[in-house]
This record gives sequence, structure tokens and C-alpha cells, in this order.
Amino acid sequence: MTRIIEQLSDISANYDAMFVDLWGCVHDGVRAIPSAVAALQAYRKAGGLVILVTNAPRPRAGVQEQIEKLGVPADAWDSIATSGDAARMAMFQGVVGSRVWFMGEETDMGFFEPLKAVDDPVLIERVELEEAEGIVCCGPFDRHAAPETVRPELLLAQKKGLKLLCANPDIVVDRGETREWCAGAVAELYTEMGGVSLYFGKPHPPIYDLARRRLSELVAGVDRMPILAVGDGIATDIKGALGEDIDSLFITGGLARQETKTTDQPNPQALESYLAEARISPTFSIGALR
Repeated sequence: MTRIIEQLSDISANYDAMFVDLWGCVHDGVRAIPSAVAALQAYRKAGGLVILVTNAPRPRAGVQEQIEKLGVPADAWDSIATSGDAARMAMFQGVVGSRVWFMGEETDMGFFEPLKAVDDPVLIERVELEEAEGIVCCGPFDRHAAPETVRPELLLAQKKGLKLLCANPDIVVDRGETREWCAGAVAELYTEMGGVSLYFGKPHPPIYDLARRRLSELVAGVDRMPILAVGDGIATDIKGALGEDIDSLFITGGLARQETKTTDQPNPQALESYLAEARISPTFSIGALR
């Protein structure tokens, strides 16, 4: 059974580093969450290291630019690992071919920027679906429209036997009070239709490998380091932490705030029911990162 804590400092001394989710934990898609920023700043001042681990389908430079605009200061984190970078490495290694059909928005075009981390990268060309060898999905064309709207295109792709590279396994995010669809919803639909979807963000191993590489750039002995994963996605952040055999702190006031009846803190009975249905139990839980 998860343990509900009052604040991060109740447990933070037990961990040398944290893998911290961004959306729903450190910002709400509109602005930084002051209590979360203060908690991370205090943790770093005490000697802890913070790797922001996000399912954003963009390079880390783009994420850094975004969080600066949202008001997340540089002294609240040490490095960034993105699903976009993990997926880009796979794309430039040719996992979905060289001629790809792109799903996403104009703001996602940084996904195709050259990546120095890959030796002898595949030359990627964006083409129409009829000519494609694979799909790169950074998100739906319209984040407010249900994924079903692209079923005809996915049906053609499935018939052609195309693999879909999913740059963001999240199903939904909340931008302020507005819920938006993510690439994970498209990939989930494609899989249900019989297509093959490839994932590189949480809860899948590639992004954790990348996060550890980011951590190893800062300090030695990462393999022996106690790490805490922090996030509001039970099927991404917390499931991923379980898969990596690291402790987790579930932020109940994010995506699951209604199900857990979270105001300042989650309702214990509602939280227990939610976790039982998910069949996942985080090490710790808290209403908001603070």
C-alpha cells in the first residue's frame, strides 16, 4: 500500500537523485507550479540531483526553452531527458525506414533536427503516406480532436504494414483546465487496429536509459544510486518506475485528481480504489509536489 506524505522533504534525504515528470508536476502547461519549484530548489540545495524526464516529443533544447517561458527556473533542475530525444535516436538509426509520414504540428518539427549522438545517421525524408516506409507520430494533427479522426489514414498504414514510431506515449495531458490528446492515444488506436507501435518514452526502457546517461554526465556511480521517480501518470511515470525497480512518488492532483478526489491531499479510500483498479502501487503519494 502506498504511503501518503505531506511534503517531499519527508523522504528526499533517502535519494541521491530524482527523475521528475514535468507536465502536471512542475507546470500545468500554462505556468510553473510554485510549490514544486520550491521543493526542487530545496532538494538541489541539499545536494540532490534533478533530471527532468518528460514524454515531450521534442529535443531537450526545445523543452528547456518551453519551461523557461512557463517560469521554471534553471536552479530547479540539473538536466533533461525527453521522449523526443530517445525516439529521435531510434528514428535516425532507421527503425521506421528513411521515408516517413509525419503526424504532428508545426511546433514538433524540431524532431527532425540532426542528432550528433547517432553515428552514420539515416537520411530522413518526410513524404506522403502513400509513399512512406514508416510513421513518425509526435501527436495528432488536432490535439483537441479524438484520435478516431485519423482512423482512415491509420487503416491504410496498417494495410501497408508500416510501423509507427510514437514520440510521446502519454494518452492525454491537461493544459490548465483543458484536456488534450497526445501521440500515445494515436499509437494505442493503431495497435488496437493491428498495427505495430514503437515506444521510447515512459514507461518504456529507452527514456530511462537516456535519463541515466544524463545523470552520469553529472556524477559517477549512477548504477548504485538511490533514485526516486516523481510523476502524475500512473501508467507512465509510476509503471515505468516499477519496471526500472526504483521508488516512486505519485502526484495525485495531476491527471488522476478527480479519481483520487484530491484537493490538498488525496482521499485515502479513493486513492486505494484507484490504485487497486490500476493494479499499480507507488511507493509514496502526495496531492502536489511541494
